[in-house]
Amino acid sequence: MTDWMIWFAVACVLIILEMATGTFYLLMIAIGAITGGIVALSGASGTWQCILAAVIAAVATFALRRSRFGRTENPDASRDPDVNLDIGQTLEVAEWRTVSGAKSTARVMYRGAPWDVELASGGTAVAGQFRIQEVQGNRLIVINSNAADG
Repeated sequence: MTDWMIWFAVACVLIILEMATGTFYLLMIAIGAITGGIVALSGASGTWQCILAAVIAAVATFALRRSRFGRTENPDASRDPDVNLDIGQTLEVAEWRTVSGAKSTARVMYRGAPWDVELASGGTAVAGQFRIQEVQGNRLIVINSNAADG
């Protein structure tokens, strides 16, 4: 088996593994292997094949990492309505407890169970409708339902 065949076989294996993982990083390394195969076809030595394959794979991986496809977002699950379906729901608060120097809190029935509720900064502690802005453990952080998203 010639050098270029080995490079292209390695590239095919990497592409197949990439399809199983879906991260695109193995695809960038496969691009480096394809480069090694092309360099082997041109008749360059094994050293140059390896050097160019490694450089192209590293550059492609770096470019992927800097692109929007390589960045991993870690959204705050306590504020993400895709993770917690309670975010954005409304509830009724009848009365607030305010301790001097602390946030306003209340105890309400929500989804058939009692919950601790805390008023988010910028909210007004008056009886009425509130929108759930965040869930922290068993505490709902709410804001007045007529307030703009924050």
